[in-house]
Amino acid sequence: MAKTYVYNFKDAKGLGKDILGGKGQGLAEMTTIGVPIPEGFTVTTEACNLYYQDNKKISDDVRKEIFAAIKVVETQTGKSFGGNKNPLLVSVRSGARVSMPGMMDTILNLGLNDTTVEVLSKETGNERFAYDSYRRFILMFTNIAKNHGRVELDKMLEEAKEKKGVKADTDLDANDLKVLVKRYKEYYKTVFKEEFPIDPYVQLIEAITAVFRSWDNPRANIYRKMNNIPYEWGTAVNVQSMVFGNKGETSGTGVAFSRSPSTGEKALFAEYLPNAQGEDVVAGIRTPLSVEYLQKTQPSVYNQFLDIIKTLESNYRDMQDMEFTVEEGKLYFLQTRNGKRTGAAALKIAVDLVAEKVITQREAVLRVDPKSLDTLLHPSFDPKVIKTLKAIGEGLPASPGAATGKISFTAEDAAKRAEAGEKVILVRAETSPEDIEGMVAAQGILTMRGGMTSHAAVVARGMGKCCVAGVSSAQINEEQHYVTFDGGKTKLTTKDTISIDGSTGQVYLGVVGTVEPEMTGYFATMMEWSDQYRTLKVRTNADTPKDATTALKFGAQGIGLCRTEHMFFEKSRIFNVRKMILAETLQAREEALAKLLPEQEADFYELFKTMKDFNTTIRLLDPPLHEFLPQEESKIQELAKDLNLSVEQVKNRISYLHEFNPMMGHRGVRLDVSYPEIAVMQTKAIIQAALRVQKDIKKPVTPEIMIPLVLDVKELKYVKDIIVKTADELIAKSGQTMTYEVGTMIEIPRAALLAESVATEATFFSFGTNDLTQMTYGFSRDDAGKFLPDYYSKKIFEQDPFQTVDTQGVGKLIKMAVQDGRKTRPTLKVGICGEHGGDPLSIDFFHNAGLNYVSCSPFRVPVARLAAAQAAIRAEDRSKKN
Repeated sequence: MAKTYVYNFKDAKGLGKDILGGKGQGLAEMTTIGVPIPEGFTVTTEACNLYYQDNKKISDDVRKEIFAAIKVVETQTGKSFGGNKNPLLVSVRSGARVSMPGMMDTILNLGLNDTTVEVLSKETGNERFAYDSYRRFILMFTNIAKNHGRVELDKMLEEAKEKKGVKADTDLDANDLKVLVKRYKEYYKTVFKEEFPIDPYVQLIEAITAVFRSWDNPRANIYRKMNNIPYEWGTAVNVQSMVFGNKGETSGTGVAFSRSPSTGEKALFAEYLPNAQGEDVVAGIRTPLSVEYLQKTQPSVYNQFLDIIKTLESNYRDMQDMEFTVEEGKLYFLQTRNGKRTGAAALKIAVDLVAEKVITQREAVLRVDPKSLDTLLHPSFDPKVIKTLKAIGEGLPASPGAATGKISFTAEDAAKRAEAGEKVILVRAETSPEDIEGMVAAQGILTMRGGMTSHAAVVARGMGKCCVAGVSSAQINEEQHYVTFDGGKTKLTTKDTISIDGSTGQVYLGVVGTVEPEMTGYFATMMEWSDQYRTLKVRTNADTPKDATTALKFGAQGIGLCRTEHMFFEKSRIFNVRKMILAETLQAREEALAKLLPEQEADFYELFKTMKDFNTTIRLLDPPLHEFLPQEESKIQELAKDLNLSVEQVKNRISYLHEFNPMMGHRGVRLDVSYPEIAVMQTKAIIQAALRVQKDIKKPVTPEIMIPLVLDVKELKYVKDIIVKTADELIAKSGQTMTYEVGTMIEIPRAALLAESVATEATFFSFGTNDLTQMTYGFSRDDAGKFLPDYYSKKIFEQDPFQTVDTQGVGKLIKMAVQDGRKTRPTLKVGICGEHGGDPLSIDFFHNAGLNYVSCSPFRVPVARLAAAQAAIRAEDRSKKN
């Protein structure tokens, strides 16, 4: 039986997002439950994949299905596609499996040409509406179907308004729009050397092709990579009969959320723009009105609108994001989907829905994107400081958060400056999908135009970026790169710093003081629920008591990685470190190490004391020694003088220690093999600190000593024997009883392959996935930035293997090491302490691989706790199905 690639909405129920995309599934569902929607059909995600397989061509079979589907819509609507009577116009819109707001393309009013525009004009008795729709269609078709910039066409529109002396598009009459249509078509012919297409079927295929093509455009690729959306998913295309919000004052268009996407408040959150089409709202071209305008002007439509929203939220059991149009007093819904929301809103909505007995706690835990919590874990502006300041501008609080940075006026500039380490605020009249790279790079986003449902607002909320939209009192000069606030009194350029508060909409000059976040309210509730379900423990990577305290506040259950080398870089200590490195004899090295011992011990004492009942894993010295030595001439001279050595002696030693490939050089366990006295000093510092804390707090302390970068059980045993001998002597001498563990980091593929023998000596494994990824891939993450963009653009890689664990290669090594290690030592404790420990997708893999814990930076601990809970729930659900 031949595969079906096109489904009418009424025939598509139950096919799911994988086939129909999110928008198509929503339209099929709304058709079933009786919500008024414009008739239409979905071209499936499978058709998109076929398009790419067929060298970016829509096959003849798919074309036939599309044309047959148009005939069905003609019957449903009583209209004729391209006909001389009652013409059918359609919209062509994307619809991926997951919401990707603003990333792909849409074309409205398709089916218009010089003949159908006149028919539409006469039949509706509204010439202005017909030609407004036509000029919109030509602009969108030129921009999207032909992939040509819209700058010149937009300029023509501005010139028409200037000539007439008006500010709004709606102030142009039919004759003005006719002139614009003529100019648009002349421009089209000049650019493409052909007439604007009049055949609606040609228009339709080109538009569907454009939407398929937009799945692979730069902004969609950036968004997919950022959100781990696989390329092979493809996008569906939804073709719907047009309903018109630009027919006059009894028509309009809007966007609605059944609850606030910013705060989660259970209240209708909607904006409406009379006499407009949807692009006017989402593009921020015009600042919309409150939906109360609809309530005042058309109360019966407004009441119907409220009833449908209740129906949709009840049906989907979640906050809905809806687009709607009113055409001459008749209401239509164009889409519904589970709405994008901020981290704070996600928590409140999930907890509230449990309280309302709509969903269970288990479902609530699955409803919150762990990554969205990140925005709640960073400082916000200090209310006490804010009270002393006067805002220079105020807009809409489009996406919560606090952001400070220097002003940047273009996406390219923002990305470039952020890459150089500068914090910037992207300031635009309004953002467009092309600005996605700059939006990702910026600390926050500020726009002059647009509302709470504009492109800037929706995309910023999805990213968890701070955004203030619609600062109408500000004036921007994008060509000369300046913006004025406060009625023109304050003129700012790219050299100036501003602070924006996405929770209040306020804009301040300069840097504003911040306060640390607290895990209370809905956040605390969600963490409590998460801890009920997760089986993975969550530790932290911490080298200081301050980091450890922060992590404990966020729910950490121990330290999974303390990097001892970070304790050596303080000015008061680096001298003795360098003295130890440059020493020519064992005695000289031991003398330098003896001076470092009390300082290291003091550090470990504070860490053990801070962590109290939780274990702390301390990694022995890892980086190559040359990293501690100076490179500048003046610093070398200073060091030589301090050590009473010649400059030449110091330079020779630095040259000798220089690593040609530091990632694979004289580091980690190899340092302790070459210089056992380093392991002795560090073991003494750890054990003596632990004994002191154990005595002070009168509770057992169990230090975990981790040997990095092993590749063989022999080298592990050699260093372990040094540790055990040193530790046992100290414990015996103290008269106390103490248990300690010696384990290793699995960072080299050979260690993973030989895990069965390595586990004979190691009581725990901790995967250092940063180095394990580098070693497995054969490239350094520091250098990979030179060529990884080529791998992304050519679809060799879809995501950064240093951000999300490579489950096929690196993951196979991890699974093998866990299984083989536990053959030897069934009680083997296994964790991970690389960057992947805070990545939700990676955590899902680690849960299923049988790890005991993940360790991540302090601010990612709550993210990891929630991700671990979700991994446990999904795993349990899978086991029940099997």
